[in-house]
Amino acid sequence: MRVQTKWFGEIEVSDEKIITFEKGIIGFEDWKKYTLVYDAEKEEDVSIVWLQAVDEPTLALPIMKPEIVYEAYDPIVEDEIINSLGENIKDAELMVFCALTVPQDLTKMTINLKAPIIINVDTMKGVQLIADNSDYQVRYPIYDILKKEGN
Repeated sequence: MRVQTKWFGEIEVSDEKIITFEKGIIGFEDWKKYTLVYDAEKEEDVSIVWLQAVDEPTLALPIMKPEIVYEAYDPIVEDEIINSLGENIKDAELMVFCALTVPQDLTKMTINLKAPIIINVDTMKGVQLIADNSDYQVRYPIYDILKKEGN
C-alpha cells in the first residue's frame, strides 16, 4: 500500500507493517492505523523513529525507546490493557516507545515517560496507556542525555 505523508513523501508500506491502535493514540483517537518510519540505512543507530498515521499524512509522532534516556524504565501498567494486544502476552515480542516533544529550541526536548506506546510485534496491535509509576514525568528533559550519548 502506498501512504502519502507530509514529512517523508510517498512511502510503500506492506500490510504486515501496519500497527492497529484500536483506541487510537492519546489526543488522536480517530486514527487507528500507523506504521514506523525510520532511516533504513541507519537502522542500527536509530534513536528517533516516527509513528506515521496511515490515513492522515500530517500525523507523524517522533518516538524513541525510553531506555536510551532512562535506563531503568519499567512502566507499571494494567494487565487488562496489555492483554488487549493479544493472547500469550507474556511470551509476545513487545516494543515500548515514548513520544517526544521537539520544540524549535532543541535544548528543551522532552520525552513522555508517563504514557508509553506498547506494540505487540506478533499481532501488530498497539496501545498507548498511562503508566501507574508516580515518578515518571510527562515532560522528562532529554537534550543533555542525548548530547552526552552522541545521538
